[in-house]
Amino acid sequence: MLMKRIVTAAVLLVVLLGVLFGLPRFWPALVALLAGLAAWEWAGLAGFGQTGRVLFGAVILASCAMLLLRGGQLLLEFSSIGVLSLLFWCVVAPCWLKVQWCFRERAWGRWCLLALGAFLIVVSGCALGFLTGAPWLLGVLGVAWVSDISAYFAGRKFGGKKLAPSISPGKTWAGVWGAIAGVTLYTVVFGFYLLSSVPLDLPAIRLTFLSIWVIFIFLAVLGILGDLFESMLKRQAGIKDSSQVLPGHGGVLDRIDSLLAILPGCHGAVAITFALDRFW
Repeated sequence: MLMKRIVTAAVLLVVLLGVLFGLPRFWPALVALLAGLAAWEWAGLAGFGQTGRVLFGAVILASCAMLLLRGGQLLLEFSSIGVLSLLFWCVVAPCWLKVQWCFRERAWGRWCLLALGAFLIVVSGCALGFLTGAPWLLGVLGVAWVSDISAYFAGRKFGGKKLAPSISPGKTWAGVWGAIAGVTLYTVVFGFYLLSSVPLDLPAIRLTFLSIWVIFIFLAVLGILGDLFESMLKRQAGIKDSSQVLPGHGGVLDRIDSLLAILPGCHGAVAITFALDRFW
């Protein structure tokens, strides 16, 4: 099982980096495809049948492709959408996780959950397009990958007190601290590159190792929230994985659950920073 996970992850990484650096013109298409697959899985979590899932996936795929090709970056850059998404993950999502609202039990709830999925997936897709070509892109993606891997191995090694046993019995506080330790080490390694490659001249931002570490830890915490949120939806749907399209990993949502929080969170933080810069 572990070997299957490693092989699948390696193939995904090669495809991702190959398109990003070797075939950048196809990057929007790849992002839109991933968004469409994630939307197809989300509709299943919301309680819709196969027809509804396919239609929803197609709509999200087309929406992301259109926005990325026709101004999705500007839409996010000059609007409050990223900030709204950040507020969802910082305020609404923790409350939702605590109460564990189950919207899929009623028809109106399923449609509300579907609308939430459309918002989160499209914003994440556009945020991914917005970061294309910048060192921050690899930095942000690296936070998600390092955090996830570190939490997985630390949790398996040390176990201990459960993080949220009613939502995801496999997650432990040891995994959380492992994620923080992994991201801290990642900051030290990646910080040199980021400090020398990102030309930011904003009074609101002072790029130092400490500030980069704080940003990355904040994003890692958002990623844990995203992971728990998807786990809650899967538990309410009575399934273990969002689908089986990725051998050893489950579905696309199972791999990008943390990015659904990290990517919009990163953009929202940048939008707030730019606002503070203009204000001061």
